[in-house]
Amino acid sequence: MCERSISDLKGLLFVLSGVITLLVTSCSAPKNITYFKDVPDTIRQKEIQLATYATPLIQADDILQITIQTLDPAATAMLNQAGASIPVAGNTAAAPGTTVSGYLVDKDGYVVLPLIGKIMVVGKTTDSVREEIKTAAANYYKDPVVNVRFANFKITVLGEVNKPSTYVMPNEKVTLLDALGAAGDLTIYGKRENILLIRDNNGKKEFVRLNLNESNIFSSPYFFLHQGDVVYVEPNKSKVSSTDLAQVKRISIMASVLSLLIVVVSRINF
Repeated sequence: MCERSISDLKGLLFVLSGVITLLVTSCSAPKNITYFKDVPDTIRQKEIQLATYATPLIQADDILQITIQTLDPAATAMLNQAGASIPVAGNTAAAPGTTVSGYLVDKDGYVVLPLIGKIMVVGKTTDSVREEIKTAAANYYKDPVVNVRFANFKITVLGEVNKPSTYVMPNEKVTLLDALGAAGDLTIYGKRENILLIRDNNGKKEFVRLNLNESNIFSSPYFFLHQGDVVYVEPNKSKVSSTDLAQVKRISIMASVLSLLIVVVSRINF
């Protein structure tokens, strides 16, 4: 009878030990880690209307990369040598860096170009500014070719990504996925269904939640990012649980005590 009781006790302790082990491992089991879960896993095609892209407007303190090409190499060199190297925080498109070359938009909204002079650019698109500079340059040079682009189109990505930082993107048509890709994608602990986008909107902060698990994110008006947007990826419950040292310590102690009891009971002889 005693042998049977000891055997039952051993079995109970083994079961309890297994349950605790299961609880420990289940705390770190990731959930909702798949993007676009509503897209069927079949050969059927699913089409989603892409969000309308709004061309960003130039603001004060932006840095513009402006190049003017003419038929005269000497004139071209003179027109394009005045762009200054300006400190910029974060990573450039090619590699981590501290400066970009371009023309800083002053507080009054102007850039100053050699020979051409001051050009008002604030509140305009790079396309419209390009046409204005081309018209002005045509007064001095035949068939000038002008290019204007942002040199500091910055997006900040924070939280549960592999490389959180401020990134200077290579173009102004940047999507949420572009920004997350630049940051090395989400970690296994990133909360994909609740991405937070923070945007400056006429002097106010705008907060928007986005869900990477749903394919309709492609039609969201916030899918295309604006200059200065901040993307924050929250940690999921698994990460929160793994950082709860007190809980982990308690579970570890319980598992150790049960393991000790198993050893003790196994050595009892009746």
